[in-house]
Amino acid sequence: MMNNEVRADKEVCLHAERISKIYPGTKALDDVSFDVLTGKVNVLIGENGAGKSTLMKIIAGIEQPSSGKLFMGEKEVAFKDCTEARKQGIGIIHQELSLFPNLNVFQNIFMANEKTKGKFVLDNGAHAEAANKILKRLEHPINVNTLIGDLRVGQQQMIEIARNLIQDDLKILIMDEPTSSLSQQEVDVLFKIMRELTAAGISIVYISHRLEEIMRIGDHVTIFRDGKFVAEADVTDIDVPWIVQKMIGEGKSYPKKERNIDWKSLEPLLQVKDLTLPKSGGGYLLDHVTFDLKKGEVLGIYGLMGAGRTEVFECIMGLRPEHVGTLILDNKVLKIKNISEQIDRGFAIVPEDRQREGMVQTLNIGKNISLSSLTNYRKGVFINRKKEDQHVEEQIKDIHIKVADKNLPILSLSGGNQQKVVIGKGMLTHPKILLMDEPSRGIDIGAKTEVFDIINHYAEGGLSIIVISSELKEIVAIADRVIVLSNGIKTGEFMGHEIKEDNLVLASYQGHHVQ
Repeated sequence: MMNNEVRADKEVCLHAERISKIYPGTKALDDVSFDVLTGKVNVLIGENGAGKSTLMKIIAGIEQPSSGKLFMGEKEVAFKDCTEARKQGIGIIHQELSLFPNLNVFQNIFMANEKTKGKFVLDNGAHAEAANKILKRLEHPINVNTLIGDLRVGQQQMIEIARNLIQDDLKILIMDEPTSSLSQQEVDVLFKIMRELTAAGISIVYISHRLEEIMRIGDHVTIFRDGKFVAEADVTDIDVPWIVQKMIGEGKSYPKKERNIDWKSLEPLLQVKDLTLPKSGGGYLLDHVTFDLKKGEVLGIYGLMGAGRTEVFECIMGLRPEHVGTLILDNKVLKIKNISEQIDRGFAIVPEDRQREGMVQTLNIGKNISLSSLTNYRKGVFINRKKEDQHVEEQIKDIHIKVADKNLPILSLSGGNQQKVVIGKGMLTHPKILLMDEPSRGIDIGAKTEVFDIINHYAEGGLSIIVISSELKEIVAIADRVIVLSNGIKTGEFMGHEIKEDNLVLASYQGHHVQ
């Protein structure tokens, strides 16, 4: 039941009444009711598997409920697909990007909403003009003729947002983790636009795992747990501890690792000297970046979007052959040729975009885990399946992947468990150094805690780890040492008690004007 007292004086734009959704073996939603308040930012929060995205897919016409009803005003509605929902003014920004990489920016923005000249000719001039206008509003001047596949994840996220803002009759905008790939500056712009939308009477449903964002932008919070409604309240009446307690109960928080090790006294396992990556058209994506990594150390890399964090990993893994600089592993200078060679040398990577770069969606869970280590199980021209299965099962147990059968589809797992699969895949290559790019992106607090426990566990066992994170609290909690990048330049390095949020933020803005 919903708390009628909380919303007695508020206008309801959409009412979901006693919605249930049953998949084979899983009840994703269990008799849930939910109201979208008109002209408000309606925050929906809960751990992975709580049913948030499932309910939003039902509202957006992507999924059909097993039981229950939807009402807009006094009228009952039912959407057989997202086109019907869109005609009623409902738009959705998915957590996992749904863009077409082989099409350009304006083609993606106007997909399924094209303008024509006459009956059959697309008005690409109008498309380009309108796309430029909306991107200017988003303070994100991207060339609208650029292919989506050539954009960074953060830029693609802004295109996903833009394609919903061009909808003339928008009434409800569902935003599922819209800031997961955005810099703080981009988040500020997005929040400004969200306030413009709500001021115009448009309702927003906002799903996020970033509690600080929720308190900043939200008007009303609803909490789900295990497919059920738990609680709701106005943001002005609650705080972060209340949200956490309702979501997962008492006692869970980011684990702060306290290790009294004199890292300065240890010899480096990896040395990166003057790493430089030219930018097409002039300038540098990375400009003489130098750092080292000790055995068993967790090194954090922090910076704003475009600071060069991911590019560091791409250079180390052999994905940027145009880079210059020196990499030294175990006192041996490396000549980097390709990613396969780097894996053989003891490097493994957990990429930022796990869906596109970290796993193969058509393979099952077990095959995804063993994907990077198949050469270890080769027996002539055959694969030793017994040995492969044994190691996969050991990895599932070691990092606590919650799965009943490794032969299930990878997409049957929650985001947190998918991330564990990607980590497990890297660990089966027996790396010396694990590179983790935004390892907690798009997963809930409980799953984040488990990922941090995995990082601590492997570091204690002697594995050297580099973690990129745009979340200050995470990088402060997990790192033994942090380097800060700004526009491709190393602007700070902090150890121990120096690792504070204000120090990292200040360093991240130093040199930010440099092109």
